[in-house]
Amino acid sequence: MTNSVDRRTQAAQKRRRLAAAAARVLHEQGVERTTLADIAHEAGVPVGNVYYYFKTKDELVRAALGEHRDRLDELTAGLDRLPAPPDRLRALVETWVAERETTARRGCPTGTLAAELGKRADGTLHAEAGAVLRRLVDWTAAQFRAWGVPDPDDHALTLVSAHQGMSVLTHALRDPSVTTREAARLLHWLDSLRPGPGVSP
Repeated sequence: MTNSVDRRTQAAQKRRRLAAAAARVLHEQGVERTTLADIAHEAGVPVGNVYYYFKTKDELVRAALGEHRDRLDELTAGLDRLPAPPDRLRALVETWVAERETTARRGCPTGTLAAELGKRADGTLHAEAGAVLRRLVDWTAAQFRAWGVPDPDDHALTLVSAHQGMSVLTHALRDPSVTTREAARLLHWLDSLRPGPGVSP
């Protein structure tokens, strides 16, 4: 029984390692340029092991999107420990600034995947990439709502759209300072917001 549990644990760990490797390589190279061999090399496992856990590259792309979702959930869970919604939103923007060098080299991990997958005819994986971005929009809207700012859904779209826009430009121009400058504008914008009438600040 113990050996069976150990094998299942090891299999789950290897699957997770491959998913994490897929997330990294797909971010660096894109879907079309990435092979299963690239992911196997990044994970430090034989190529045959990849086929045991993932039959196609699309299954690995789906697993990579799961990694992005999990990382987003870890990020927002950490931000949720901050005392107030404005603090959480400012910290989110500061996280984007901290990642500006990687963004300049590779773009936003989920945004670039969504853009690439959106060109496919079936649209299935594109919808899954969009669901990760929707998760961020929903969390952001919840912060504006808890803050008492009017039109929280619109404010959330403004903030996340600004992030995607500055990520595209930072990557296209290979210039991390684009994120630094635009993030400063976003922080100034957040500082200018106030709760609606009858809502405690």
